[in-house]
Amino acid sequence: MESEIGVAAGKIWQALNGKSSMAKTQIAKATGLSTDLVNLGIGWLAREGKLVFEKTVKGDQIKLKG
Repeated sequence: MESEIGVAAGKIWQALNGKSSMAKTQIAKATGLSTDLVNLGIGWLAREGKLVFEKTVKGDQIKLKG
């Protein structure tokens, strides 16, 4: 399962790369991952300090740190 989460994290990173920010639902659609794998992949990337989380009028948004 750990390698599956790592692959999901890579797909999420690729989806966010070059984008200003995305909602979790947009990430799931862009990557084709299940909601569970999106959440686990986001957790992986967050633990590595690679994400920024923002609350906006559009809802919660996620982007790459950088």
